[in-house]
Amino acid sequence: MTLFVLLAGFALTAAGQGTTPRPAPTEVPRGSRAPLRPNPFIELPLGAIRPQGWLREMLLRQKTGATGRLDQLYPLVMNQRNGWLGGDGDQWERGPYWIDGLLPLAYLLDDPELIAKTKPWVEWAIASQQPDGYFGPSKDYGPEPGIQRNNSRDWWPKMVMLKILKQYYSASGDPRVIRLMTNYFRYQLKELPQKPLDHWTFWARYRGADNLMVVYWLYNITGDRFLLDLGDLIHRQTFDYTDAFLNTDLLARPGSIHCVNLAQGIKAPAVYYQHHPDKKYLDATRKGFADLRKFNGMAHGLYGGDEALHGNNPTQGSELCSAVEMMFSLETILAVTGDPAYADQLEKVAFNALPAQVSDDFMTRQYFQQANQVMATRHIRNFDVNHGGTDLCFGLLSGYPCCTSNMHQGWPKFVQNLWYATPDGGVAALVYSPSEVKTTVGKGIPVSVKEETGYPFGETIRFTVNVETGGKAVSFPFHLRIPGWCRKGSVKINGKVWKEAPGNQLVKVERAWQSGDVVELELPMHLFRNTWYENSVSVERGPLTYALKLGESARPVKNEKDPIDYGATYEEIRPTTPWNYALIQVPDDQLNEAFRVEKARPVSDFPWNPESAPLLIRTRARRIPSWGLYNEMTGPIPYSITYQLETAPELEEITLIPYGCTNLRISQFPVVRK
Repeated sequence: MTLFVLLAGFALTAAGQGTTPRPAPTEVPRGSRAPLRPNPFIELPLGAIRPQGWLREMLLRQKTGATGRLDQLYPLVMNQRNGWLGGDGDQWERGPYWIDGLLPLAYLLDDPELIAKTKPWVEWAIASQQPDGYFGPSKDYGPEPGIQRNNSRDWWPKMVMLKILKQYYSASGDPRVIRLMTNYFRYQLKELPQKPLDHWTFWARYRGADNLMVVYWLYNITGDRFLLDLGDLIHRQTFDYTDAFLNTDLLARPGSIHCVNLAQGIKAPAVYYQHHPDKKYLDATRKGFADLRKFNGMAHGLYGGDEALHGNNPTQGSELCSAVEMMFSLETILAVTGDPAYADQLEKVAFNALPAQVSDDFMTRQYFQQANQVMATRHIRNFDVNHGGTDLCFGLLSGYPCCTSNMHQGWPKFVQNLWYATPDGGVAALVYSPSEVKTTVGKGIPVSVKEETGYPFGETIRFTVNVETGGKAVSFPFHLRIPGWCRKGSVKINGKVWKEAPGNQLVKVERAWQSGDVVELELPMHLFRNTWYENSVSVERGPLTYALKLGESARPVKNEKDPIDYGATYEEIRPTTPWNYALIQVPDDQLNEAFRVEKARPVSDFPWNPESAPLLIRTRARRIPSWGLYNEMTGPIPYSITYQLETAPELEEITLIPYGCTNLRISQFPVVRK
């Protein structure tokens, strides 16, 4: 087994002694330290991947939006009183949540201003370590409106800060991170038997995989054997997702588990699999996703969880924290298992649910989104948890402010997981978006690959290879994913077809590469349908779900009722065009005639709103007069196909646009006969 060797000679053995030099962005790990199982894909150092095109624009909007300005926009929690800056204010998760997104954003953009914003948080966390190894806030304070000042010693917020420090080390090589983690993990090994993960609150018990994954990461660097014992202890104290997925009705039972706990915990079997490679952990992960889709899934790629698990009615909510945490879990599972199906699911969430739930300027967001959402207004709905009825409103603090703090990690970590290193000395592009990667291959040879694409709207992905060998060719494998929805993908090298392959597999291109070589990946997209709650149907193409384009009327609301809880302002959105349409039943072999795909405009720097949607689909539909508003939502969706359901006599042409471009929508349609 190849140990955790850095191709540029990075001295891992010195890490524990604090003499590790700062790694260059091209230095790449190529394996795991025994007895950990080698993963098929290995995360690159933070900064090795740079976003381009629309994806870079998303990050720039985060910089000028709430991510870069949350200390100004949310000073009650993010100011100098925060406990993670040594103050007497908020002690718990919200401060670390923000930095968990701000820090990778700062280094991906190589932005000195943003990096400077992260420094006080990192420095205070490192300096806070006590002689026994504990770090972080340690003193509780009395209640104060709008902030969480108790449970300062809870294990859970430390897990978020560990993720931050791991990313900081990836970007900087600061040896103090290794010392802090080593000492803290010794502290955990000593304290957890008496004060288990759920000693202060129950959250850490369900989110222990976030702790465990950093323990294994550190073991790969230092080789300290006590870390493996700690890993087993953390796993024993973490909720048993493996048994729950394989042997219980957890995912079939409404209210059984918190939606974000599930989004984070679903990776627990795969994380533990790295040390205990029993097939049951992979089986549990697959079954967990299958059952989640079956009993709670929706067309946007997530599930009913508002906040407890709540079935698959398309008017149930899905929390924004679930979106970004599920993305991170999928990124983790993909690297551990190498299964391309998890990349498909990652893209489904990233290209549908995530952009629809955050405003264009990244200043406001929804706490919950609905797959069928026709009024984003303040109103009490059939959610497990309601926050003054503000959960669907677009605001900075509407719903609950955990998402205000946590939404920032979604796009930066997505960028960080577009590309991977591979144990065979190669590079892998498993998730697709415009970007450029700089890394090393073979025996430490620097290379860069530029990815140009209009994906997920376009079908072609163009990779241009540059090798820094003074004109000499260099051999290395280049791994590419053919998504499961693609019937047959095509790989061209310098204009000539190299291979055609069906979907749901990885293709390995192994050859001698020269600067200027071009790989073109063609992923033909076809229309298909999925069936959901009450036999409703979604229309999909490639990684995108399409939804009814609605006219919208937005109204800002000044909140004079409860501004501390839900923000001084928020925005309500109401429809100005009909929404109660049913699709016409057509056989699968006639989809292309019934649904006409049109290119509306080129893919712009920001394609994620109704006005900028690059693609649209036109089809005919009938309105259902009995399907009306109920409780400021769509009423119960008619079953497909309801016998003798009354429909409007006229056929109307409707327009569908990508789900991620919508604010209001129908994405799960009833179906009627002609």
